[in-house]
Amino acid sequence: MQVTYHKEYSHSLGRDMEYKIYGHQGKPVLVFPTSNGRFYQYEDSGMINAISSFIQDGKIQVWTADGIDWETFFSDGWNNLSKIERHEAYFNYIRDELVPGILWTSQENNNGDSQKIVVTGCSMGAYHAANFYFRYPWHIDTVVALSGVYSTDYFFGNYKPVEIYLNSPIDYLKNNNAYYIDRFRNSNLIFCCGQGAYEDFMLEDTYKLKGVFDEKGIHAWFDIWGNESVHDWTWWHKQIEYFLGKIL
Repeated sequence: MQVTYHKEYSHSLGRDMEYKIYGHQGKPVLVFPTSNGRFYQYEDSGMINAISSFIQDGKIQVWTADGIDWETFFSDGWNNLSKIERHEAYFNYIRDELVPGILWTSQENNNGDSQKIVVTGCSMGAYHAANFYFRYPWHIDTVVALSGVYSTDYFFGNYKPVEIYLNSPIDYLKNNNAYYIDRFRNSNLIFCCGQGAYEDFMLEDTYKLKGVFDEKGIHAWFDIWGNESVHDWTWWHKQIEYFLGKIL
């Protein structure tokens, strides 16, 4: 498997950001890490190995983004609005710097064929992937979100000034009657959660998101796994392999 490491200065964040690329061609996949995770977490946790056949066969090429959750949602030193301001800078980095690079590299590696991106992640990464897609869906056609939360309640409770509200998908989608709805209806959206240990809050949010989708007429695949499916990498290995096998 072809693997490359990259370190580039981000103007949005004012510091270097790192990422890795796995594979030589195929549909581009952008991975967000779990809470406080780094760009190497996906590999270290066995997820790259779980999907290695898709990578080696040239069906997908995977970008593992770095995270900065310790500066945003899980920062001990900033107030809530400062956390969200830094998070917005992170999303600006993903949107304006990383995604254009993914699109360019993918087109080069696929004989000039321009392909849209799959965004995915587990736990906090699922939240980031879904939130990023709902806000900036232009270059994305697939979401695979595993064991995520989809509101800011988990982080900030009921405190929702506009800056936080705009990062709480269940809330802003509920009040969205036109913006991007048609695009959402034409995308491949997968939300999975288990019913085992440490999945309670994620399961609750997954059902809430499904309720919003049903109200808006947005088709998505909500797949709820059994009581043995816990909030852990062992199950995410199985889930990502299963879902990629269905959509590729």
